[in-house]
Amino acid sequence: MGKMNDVLYKLRPYILMVCLQFGSAGNYIISMITLNHGMNRYVLIVYRNAIAAIVLAPFALIFERKIRPKMTFKVSLQILALGFLEPILDQGFSYLGMQYTSTSYTSAIMNAVPSVTFLLAVIFRLERIKIKEIRSQAKVIGTLVTFGGALLMALYKGPAINLLSSGGSGHHANSDDSGKHWVTGTLLIMVGCVAWSAFYILQSITLKHYPAELSLSSLICLSGTAQSLAVALVVAHHPKAWEVGWDSRLLAPVYTGIVTSGITYYVQGIVMKTRGPVFVTAFNPLCMIIVAALGSLILAEKLFLGSILGGVIIAIGLYSVVWGKSKDYSSTQHSSISQKGAAQELPITATDLPNNKNDGM
Repeated sequence: MGKMNDVLYKLRPYILMVCLQFGSAGNYIISMITLNHGMNRYVLIVYRNAIAAIVLAPFALIFERKIRPKMTFKVSLQILALGFLEPILDQGFSYLGMQYTSTSYTSAIMNAVPSVTFLLAVIFRLERIKIKEIRSQAKVIGTLVTFGGALLMALYKGPAINLLSSGGSGHHANSDDSGKHWVTGTLLIMVGCVAWSAFYILQSITLKHYPAELSLSSLICLSGTAQSLAVALVVAHHPKAWEVGWDSRLLAPVYTGIVTSGITYYVQGIVMKTRGPVFVTAFNPLCMIIVAALGSLILAEKLFLGSILGGVIIAIGLYSVVWGKSKDYSSTQHSSISQKGAAQELPITATDLPNNKNDGM
């Protein structure tokens, strides 16, 4: 049982991140359906973050009442910035860009997040590059390969490939040939991509000063709710824009609020504390593969050869980055264990043993 628990503990970050990618894929599909049914994107953002804050707050109050640190002015400013980066910039621009393009395209462009996060992490000295070490080379090469695979998906379509029901005439069957503003959509998605990467970096920094994941997540959602509400009241002041019913207009805020905002922020915080922001974002390409499959099956979006080739390349880059991060993690553990061992061995001498025993009593 002990060995099994150790294995599960080591695999926990990987399992959590893979599960999050399935949840994020559902966000793309459900949000696209809702936006196409006429729901204002800023109204969706308000409901999404409000629901996330309401769901997370009770758990934060109960489970973190003894470990929650005091709020400081610096942390409060960081929470306001986090609420602006993710709910306002990332969600707002990504939703608009997705309306101009498609779910598969948006998830493909968002695979630039690991590359941008890696660059920002290096700039802010959260990641160290020792180019002579194999693990650093693996992270750099893997990041470039991942970014190249995402570009291939975005720029090269190739022949269409029918996958089960993707040949049907669903809601997005002709989305790639509809003449939408693809360049504008790409730029908007890239703005969201950079904002998302900056969010990861700032979240990692904030957790060092405010190490209470549930409380921080609920405060981010509350901050995002307040800021998005101010924007939504300006652009969607008509009461009809705020109506919801027993359809996707209710499902989307509930799903994205609980899964994509609430649970995701919390789990990301847990994994980020031990593995860092680059490890968290390295799993984003998996979301693209899931979205491509779900978009084909549910929305009848066409799959193209470029998407499949790009997915394979991204998977290779993903493996390289994760391998490099795993080596970083194992190296850090080994050095910390060595330091603890040295600290235990050095003070102990033959003459000290009796005193040590008395101290232990």
